[in-house]
Amino acid sequence: MTSVTILTIIIIYFGVLILISNLVSKKDQSNDTFFKANKNSKWYLVAFGMIGTALSGVTFISVPGEVGNPNLQFKYFQFIIGNAIGFLIIAKLLLPLYYRMNLTSIYSYIEQRLGTISYKTSAIIFLISRTIGSAFRLYLVVIVLQRYVFDDFNIPFAATVLISLGLIFAYTYRGGLKTIIITDTLQTFFLVSSVFLTIIFVCQSLDFGAIQAFEAVKNSQYSKIFFYEDYLKGNYVIKQILGGIFVTIAMVGLDQDLMQKNLSCKNIGEAQKNMFTFTGIFVIINIFFLSVGALLYMYAEKNGIAIPTVDGVPRTDYLFPEIAFKHLSIIPAIIFLLGLTAATFATTDSALTALTTSFCVDFLGMDKSENVNNPKTVATRHLVHLAFSFLMFLVILVFNSLNDKSVVTMIFKVASYTYGPLLGLYAFGIFLKKKTVHDKLVPIVCILAPAICFLISTDLQQQFGPIEGQSVLHFLILEPCYWINEKIIELKGGYVIDNELIIVNGLITFIGLLLISKPTTEQTRF
Repeated sequence: MTSVTILTIIIIYFGVLILISNLVSKKDQSNDTFFKANKNSKWYLVAFGMIGTALSGVTFISVPGEVGNPNLQFKYFQFIIGNAIGFLIIAKLLLPLYYRMNLTSIYSYIEQRLGTISYKTSAIIFLISRTIGSAFRLYLVVIVLQRYVFDDFNIPFAATVLISLGLIFAYTYRGGLKTIIITDTLQTFFLVSSVFLTIIFVCQSLDFGAIQAFEAVKNSQYSKIFFYEDYLKGNYVIKQILGGIFVTIAMVGLDQDLMQKNLSCKNIGEAQKNMFTFTGIFVIINIFFLSVGALLYMYAEKNGIAIPTVDGVPRTDYLFPEIAFKHLSIIPAIIFLLGLTAATFATTDSALTALTTSFCVDFLGMDKSENVNNPKTVATRHLVHLAFSFLMFLVILVFNSLNDKSVVTMIFKVASYTYGPLLGLYAFGIFLKKKTVHDKLVPIVCILAPAICFLISTDLQQQFGPIEGQSVLHFLILEPCYWINEKIIELKGGYVIDNELIIVNGLITFIGLLLISKPTTEQTRF
């Protein structure tokens, strides 16, 4: 498929999204529409649309690409089992809390429970976490578009990023969540269809029927799910499941993005029904994504296709697009393009809306009744939305200059550092109802916890090399950190910390909050 064809499809695709946005937001562009979709969303549309938001281009490309690694294979499904358990905990524990308090921003809970500074701290953590995570996800797709489309037109990478974010801004800045509920449903349809159709096309190329394909994947060298031989390794089953549970609670249940969609349902019953339905679909779709990975490697092996390289380094992220665009016919290529575009832009549009909502509500107070339909606040909201789009643009440019490893690994690594304090804050608030905290000290705890986790999980000597220099900074900070890090590595004895790092991070935050706690003056209702 030529780059001109790909570009034409993308233009038509976004034209449809902008048309939907205009129709949905034509009569109502208020803050209530943008933030909560007037609290009138259909649960089944939310459940289906959340699939696209939760999966993203990371799942679409990186997960199938990592299947070829002998140490990974279907390891990711261990993590998915943890995800499913985490979703059920969210439905039964967190959603009832949010609905009972009638929240627009879920971080308002922290304000009522622990104080204003704790509240602002949790909102800032979300803004940083979601900006980084969403920028990673968009970056993954933009580098694919750059390689297979925009390089042919000599358009620089920065311009590709700017165009992508500009198109997302165009269809989200007016209707916000109300628009996204509809557009994400359409995009998820493209995503899910592309998975099933890709399997069909690849199976036809390999002369597999449905039963043959199942047996081929099951008996292949790529399909090992459970790794229980060595608990020291990152792929160990218990570590993956526990990591999946707590990453999900933090990245979904304590994340304004996905919770904002749940809170747009009419009542708690519909919101929980949405979450249960979404969980089932999510697990099934991920099984098919992993199967796509196994089939792609079989196809590549049969046809002598090497893993694409960048600067001489193999990039498994490129295997799926390489086969779709250069080795399959035009129909599978179009299907892949629609699925990839839908997966990533469904995540990014939702994230931009959530970032705008959190900033406008948590820092500008736009959820107050007098501000809901105020024309001045609507104009301010547009500027905030534009500012976050530009911020994401800058972050992606930084990633492009630094990234040298699988994107999926990097996202969960970053999440382990940034979402851990949220886990600790909410755990303290929910489970220690007779205690509160010295509010002014909370930011210190939320900074120290990720810093300690960094020392626990990183070999400073290997990562940054030996200490050089004799300054006060080296003597008071760097040398003690290196010494502590060296002792931690000795204690770990070869143990590899993976996604369970977020548990450690949350626990350190919880202990820190306990150290700065004090009795509440009265029993909290929350």
